[in-house]
Amino acid sequence: MSDVEIVKSKPMREPDEDSLRLAEALVFASAEPVTPRGLAKVLPDDLDAGAVLAALRARYAGRGVELVDAANGVMFRSALDLAPRLRKVIESPRRLPRVAMQTLSIVAYHQPVTRPEIEHIRGTALSQQTLDSLLELDLIAPKGRRESPGRPTLWGTTAAFLAHFGLKDIRELPRREDLLLETTPPRSTPEILPVDLQPPSDSDGGDKPRL
Repeated sequence: MSDVEIVKSKPMREPDEDSLRLAEALVFASAEPVTPRGLAKVLPDDLDAGAVLAALRARYAGRGVELVDAANGVMFRSALDLAPRLRKVIESPRRLPRVAMQTLSIVAYHQPVTRPEIEHIRGTALSQQTLDSLLELDLIAPKGRRESPGRPTLWGTTAAFLAHFGLKDIRELPRREDLLLETTPPRSTPEILPVDLQPPSDSDGGDKPRL
């Protein structure tokens, strides 16, 4: 006989009420999206974490709070169709300053990206205060260094960024082309320009445009 002991894998049980309650409590209490691996740590060995999360998702489907994918895990969020009605009674969190949103957008679409590259895209210098605010909110994080003179730090978005914007992964970002409000610059109307901005007339005797 062989000395090697053949161990048969234990059959997996169907998710039961106790496992669903446990998963529900973990997702509710967790500050970060819950991954199947994280849930597996608190489940019995004969329960599949993915199956438990799928059953929990089905239980909450169509309710006021739903289980949604975010940053390689799941979290509870208010149903999207209720959001407009909730805005009437729930105060929205303070929005990031415009410069911080610009910086965050550049990092999201060009990551990994260095600070000089961010400044080049924006066309202006980036203050340390703006960078620090995004770091404190855990929306961006260092992603190594570029192999170039000075070895500048590379920046990228975080799992907290995905969770904050309700994204499963970075590929769910809208296309940059879809964010453009205009495809051509607006045309100026000469009649409404101040006199000192009007083009010079062809002759000194021409009438000046009225304001």
